[in-house]
Amino acid sequence: MRFPVAILAGGLGTRLRPLTEKLPKALLEINGEPFIAHQLRLLRSNDIGHVVICVGYGAESIRKSVGDGARFGLKVDYSFDGPRLLGTAGAIKKALPLLGNAFFVLYGDSYLPCDYLSVQRSFEANHRLALMTVYANRNRWDRSNVEFLDGQILAYDKKNPSSGMQHIDYGLGVFAQEAFDRVGSHERFDLADLYQILLQMRELAGFEVTERFYEIGSFEGLEELRGHLAGL
Repeated sequence: MRFPVAILAGGLGTRLRPLTEKLPKALLEINGEPFIAHQLRLLRSNDIGHVVICVGYGAESIRKSVGDGARFGLKVDYSFDGPRLLGTAGAIKKALPLLGNAFFVLYGDSYLPCDYLSVQRSFEANHRLALMTVYANRNRWDRSNVEFLDGQILAYDKKNPSSGMQHIDYGLGVFAQEAFDRVGSHERFDLADLYQILLQMRELAGFEVTERFYEIGSFEGLEELRGHLAGL
């Protein structure tokens, strides 16, 4: 059985203004449909059955668009940030009662056409609290931030990448619920910081994927994904 998926869709999307002044990124139009519709269909094609959307900005608009997920063949629940943003790890911490013992996490602006079953099996085989998928990006589509060798993550730093970092955090993680014991309730906490803590604890496994990632966090990314989904 596939793990549930938490989608982090609470961001403000400031880099895409004015498009996001009235709409959250998840609802930006991609080839005639909201982005999140493409994202949910991709998850369903990977036999995902349960999705929890962590929402903040534009929460009600997202819920109105997606509903209970039945039209995508999914069960969709929602976790609300509340009056103040909790950060990516803080938002997941709040959603834990909906997610169970182990789950995938991906960002609300990421389209990740990889083999989710292989990722899950790798997590289960490693017996660690978390797994990060990595991609041999070599600074092509974004700045590489992971040093990965012989199946192991040696270093990870989004803010201060080194020349030895040829891989990038692909954007799909797998976590045991206990990984979030390091995050206080109602505390603003970033997922990147939690990854670094888990790496120092030797509780972060790595899994290399070969399919490139797509994202709608930038205008260039929007056009690239439109072309990819149109088969161009």
